[in-house]
Amino acid sequence: MKIKKNDTVKVLLGKDQGKTGKVLRVLGKEDKVLVEGVNISKRHVGKKGQTEGGIIDLVKPLNISNVALVCPSCKKPTRVGYKLNGQSKVRVCKKCQEEIKA
Repeated sequence: MKIKKNDTVKVLLGKDQGKTGKVLRVLGKEDKVLVEGVNISKRHVGKKGQTEGGIIDLVKPLNISNVALVCPSCKKPTRVGYKLNGQSKVRVCKKCQEEIKA
């Protein structure tokens, strides 16, 4: 996966196009990501035991192809490449060629 948890991403398509947020969770098998403050829907929940019912906000997953990683150094949405750094493989910004720290 080129996008990891706690990365900052920008939404490219959909109702929240142009918004940026932090990745809360990556669903690898489904190729989806949960982004903080993006793709929020309302859910009506009934009362169960001690928990109170009402309307809650849920963060729904976005397809990973609809988001782009925002490079921490150049602050632009970019694609991600890889470079071998000794024995380790590191992520690299395709625009500024800087290493992306995870």
